Amino acid sequence: MKYKLYQVDAFTETLFGGNPAAVCPLNQWLDDSLLQNIAMENNLAETAFYVKRDNRYEIRWFTPKIEVDLCGHATLAAAFVLFHHEGYPNDSINFYSHRSGELKVNRKSNRLTLDFPVDELRQVAITDGIANCFDKKPFEAYRGKTDYMLVFENETDITNIQPHFEMISKLDARGIIITAKGENVDFVSRFFAPQSGINEDPVTGSAHTTLTPYWTEKLNKNKLSAIQLSERRGYLQCKLSGNRVEISGQAKLYLVGEILV
Repeated sequence: MKYKLYQVDAFTETLFGGNPAAVCPLNQWLDDSLLQNIAMENNLAETAFYVKRDNRYEIRWFTPKIEVDLCGHATLAAAFVLFHHEGYPNDSINFYSHRSGELKVNRKSNRLTLDFPVDELRQVAITDGIANCFDKKPFEAYRGKTDYMLVFENETDITNIQPHFEMISKLDARGIIITAKGENVDFVSRFFAPQSGINEDPVTGSAHTTLTPYWTEKLNKNKLSAIQLSERRGYLQCKLSGNRVEISGQAKLYLVGEILV
């Protein structure tokens, strides 16, 4: 069988920036093992698959190793494909994930906005297992539904930090977010998830459901600018709205092709 495949750079205005995601539209769900094998073959941080059901789109996300509960950049990429290449006529798309519930993406000009559920965050002790994940110790640690979040003193710490992937992979979590107050934006971050098959994710939309409520409280503002300081860089605008987080960015199409399975 032939299936269409797109590759989109998400949370960037320029090609070869942001986070590349594969998007595979389907008419019906394939076996989970086949979905996982396609994601493994794509070898990107995430591959998004979607199926239209009535007035919404069921969506699932796979790394090369596992299916994940929520992925922001691949959802942004899927919406970009629907809006610009699959003939979707409106400015708002309703997605549904059996793991994360109702998700929406809105379009305004060339900017797309994810509407995601806010993460549940609690402060935790900085154990040796956490502290040994990096060459510098954080001053705060938190745990969300799937990730740890470590807070550091400044942007330079985030830029220069050295991760210890073997230690990170031992944590019972999808990955670790590290963050600090930004110099030219409200906050900066990086994300590491070797246990999910991604040593460092270029831009992690879902991590901003954790970051946004934290920095909203710390900075006493609910509209925030952010950069994910990976080599490819990602640029995001975030807003806390009750129990939802709005995460905005742009995207660029890199590839359109077919897969044969």
